[in-house]
Amino acid sequence: MAGTRFGRSGCERRVCGTGRDERGGAASAGGPAVTGTAAARISPETRTLFDRALDREPTPRRPLWINRQAGRYLPEYRKLRERYGFKELAGSAELAAEVTLQPIRRFPLDAAIIFADIMSPLPALGIEFDFAPGPVVAEPIRSAAAVDALPEADSKSVAPEVIEAIALVRRELPAHTALLGFCGAPWTLAAYLVEGRGVKDFPRLRAFAAEQPRALERLLERLCRLMAAYLIRQGQAGVSAIQVFDSWAGLLSRASWERLVRPHLESMLHAVGEAGISRILFVNNAPHLVEAYAGLPAEGLAVDWRIDLRALQERHGDRRAVQGNIDPAILTAGPEPTRAAAESLLDQVRARGHIVNLGHGVLPNTPVESVEALVQAVHREAQ
Repeated sequence: MAGTRFGRSGCERRVCGTGRDERGGAASAGGPAVTGTAAARISPETRTLFDRALDREPTPRRPLWINRQAGRYLPEYRKLRERYGFKELAGSAELAAEVTLQPIRRFPLDAAIIFADIMSPLPALGIEFDFAPGPVVAEPIRSAAAVDALPEADSKSVAPEVIEAIALVRRELPAHTALLGFCGAPWTLAAYLVEGRGVKDFPRLRAFAAEQPRALERLLERLCRLMAAYLIRQGQAGVSAIQVFDSWAGLLSRASWERLVRPHLESMLHAVGEAGISRILFVNNAPHLVEAYAGLPAEGLAVDWRIDLRALQERHGDRRAVQGNIDPAILTAGPEPTRAAAESLLDQVRARGHIVNLGHGVLPNTPVESVEALVQAVHREAQ
């Protein structure tokens, strides 16, 4: 796929935004069990604890990694930030690789996730942005003309620094540790592109959806193609699996989600799966949509702390791994509350097909000792 130009023909063999393959057949709703993608792509000798858990195989204990595990709660990361801004760190393959490896050197985590930002691939579309501290788009997209002016990106031009960082990390990472890539979902990226920055309830985005639905449809199609190319390149560079973050889907009703989000997200996930890459979907603050996400084609479903993970696993654990979902705020209270929360989660959720994580990113004021307590609680399961 290196160097492939992703034009209007679709994401790989699927047409983004239609939910149909190029032969005209209807795309699967993702209801049947999704498993074996990691097993098919990774040799038995190199499959990690994480890989096996994602395929819902028996494991001696549950794997653990943490959203935003490379970040401001780590003294070594804060030291780097004294010299470099966030955009500099994410924009340099060498620095991004170093930041990715920092938590792995400190804790026996079962997966590293590449250090980048969901906005990292957007310069391939000519999008300029900065952080203040969240993403701020220089020229928001609020017209059909602005959408149509976006160029088609060659896959080699999509965040090459991230692809290089993955290769660097892969060479340094212990063989028993998985490496994860990620991207923002098309709808979540569109939220920033139309609104211009993260704001409460994204009113401009919702108005744009009502006023110019066809323009929004074309924007989502373009983002679908771009993200499919980006994730496939990450797989070629050496990630074990990818996680798709859909942070703002909860803005929509179920009916609006089915119309605006599902076709593009489903097509993108199919393209990535056809490339042999395992997929985890993370949906935040959208309890009314969790069942819809559980029907999409992905090996794992990650949810925030508001969702009853045990009940989710009871409904879908025979078809999907589940990931999560400790409240990140608990870790800021110290090691003992963290240990108690971890033990409660382990007691309630069946081990097979469960990947332990937080329900969102680790907070900057989290004591390192709390992460240590979380690791210890999870590792005790194997004793």
